[in-house]
Amino acid sequence: MIEIVCATRLSEPEFWNKSALGWSLRRLKHDTRLVAHVAFENRRGLPDVFNARIEAPDGDDTLVFMHDDAWIDDYFLVDRLIDGLERYDVIGVAGNRRRVQRQPAWAFVDDKFTWDDELNLSGSVAHGTHPFGRVATYGTTPAECELLDGVCLAAKKSVLVGNDVHFDPRFDFHFYDMDFCRRARQRGLRLGTWPICLTHQSRGKFGTPQWIAKYQVYLQKWET
Repeated sequence: MIEIVCATRLSEPEFWNKSALGWSLRRLKHDTRLVAHVAFENRRGLPDVFNARIEAPDGDDTLVFMHDDAWIDDYFLVDRLIDGLERYDVIGVAGNRRRVQRQPAWAFVDDKFTWDDELNLSGSVAHGTHPFGRVATYGTTPAECELLDGVCLAAKKSVLVGNDVHFDPRFDFHFYDMDFCRRARQRGLRLGTWPICLTHQSRGKFGTPQWIAKYQVYLQKWET
């Protein structure tokens, strides 16, 4: 079984009838290997929601942490996740093969949001308000990475628990994925991109006051 874990500010009816992920899961209901655990009307940070499922005794062994504004375009999702987690401990749809000092996001090398060289990037993500959006290709996939985009992160719960890898509650929305990837690498886990078709409605909120505040916390924690 594959458990999709998501936090949303929407009510339960709104999530299933209005959100990209809700519509996608309804479309994939034919695949009985796929289950959803959604925190509706959520006001907690993403790490609190995600960690609860990592530690839950009743949870499924494969967890997929996703945003509610992501369309799942790939109806072979479960098979792709199974294949990807046979090769890597944590998989995502886009990432960076390297990490540099003071890096503010997987794709950028500085706080001016300078894109890294395409030789270091991997994966593809579509963007748009509707499913099957315009595809942005960052680099070849699959590829082993140091950092992955947080729109979709998948791992086996047993691997995360066994290696004491969790999300840091200090990063309620911004930098939770960067921090998670660094913790996973610190504990010796292999990260990689995998070909999974998604359309993300958002391109992030880089440079906002909330983002800047969390960037400072992130730098203080990791010191580089």
